Amino acid sequence: MQTFTSLFPQKQNTAVALGFFDGVHRGHRKVLGGAAKQREKGLIPVCFTFSQSPKSVINRMESSSLMTHGDKLRALEEIGMEKVFFTDFGNIMHLTAREFFRTVLIEALSAKALFCGFNYRFGKNAEGDVPMLESLCREFGVALTVIPPETDGNEVVCSTLIKRLITQGDIRRANNLLGGKFGMREPIRHGKQLGRKLGTPTINQPPAKGLVIPRFGVYASAVTLENGESYCGVTNIGVKPTVGAPSPLWETWMPLYKGGELYGQTADVRLLDFIREERRFNDLDELKEEILLNSETALDIYSILNK
Repeated sequence: MQTFTSLFPQKQNTAVALGFFDGVHRGHRKVLGGAAKQREKGLIPVCFTFSQSPKSVINRMESSSLMTHGDKLRALEEIGMEKVFFTDFGNIMHLTAREFFRTVLIEALSAKALFCGFNYRFGKNAEGDVPMLESLCREFGVALTVIPPETDGNEVVCSTLIKRLITQGDIRRANNLLGGKFGMREPIRHGKQLGRKLGTPTINQPPAKGLVIPRFGVYASAVTLENGESYCGVTNIGVKPTVGAPSPLWETWMPLYKGGELYGQTADVRLLDFIREERRFNDLDELKEEILLNSETALDIYSILNK
């Protein structure tokens, strides 16, 4: 898969998936998957997205995301995208809907088929909507597929809903809506080595920049190390009220891991289910006892949900 940060004329006709795709959730996967299948018709599957959230640019404020940039790249490639354009939203936000369609989709991307969600907006001040897109596609002879809302119960699957579930600790449902497991792949840092003293040595990871912060507490997790080995994890996310931490941290103990030091390596930690709230214990012995109980719960969850 090729990635680009600037637009340039494409020599081959393309099928373009339109959207920001934060989290690449179940609804997003239908948009992207539709474009990917056009390879069978001789079109190059392309994802046109942005390097930052359009809302964050418009509102001039930071916004959290459901996955890291690296995870998004891996997801897009697995779905079948051959080219991804991470455009700077600030560079095109002044274009009218018609200008965007003509200069970006037709002249630069050579689009012959477009795929988008039911609520897709485009152009200056989000003036363009799906009916306008349908009209422009008819005028320029471009096929358009609009994906209807993906629902779960009576709620539409969207990034806002999934972020709310994660901040509430409802990881199991969030993962179901994502169509994958929420987590991160980050380097392992040195900690206070308290876990080692308790007999429960942990891998410590600062939260990935910009990633939505889950509810503080203890989670069952799935950990994949650099060598490809996978383990059940007991992951504490928070500030460790019993011993204190200057900032939020992901701290994971792998009960069945018997290998050596992992400092400096990268670990992929995916949350499976919420076990309990983060809380303060009277002493380290009480903390250790609770950690061991949590590991039993985590191992049970791992055996069921890590599939």
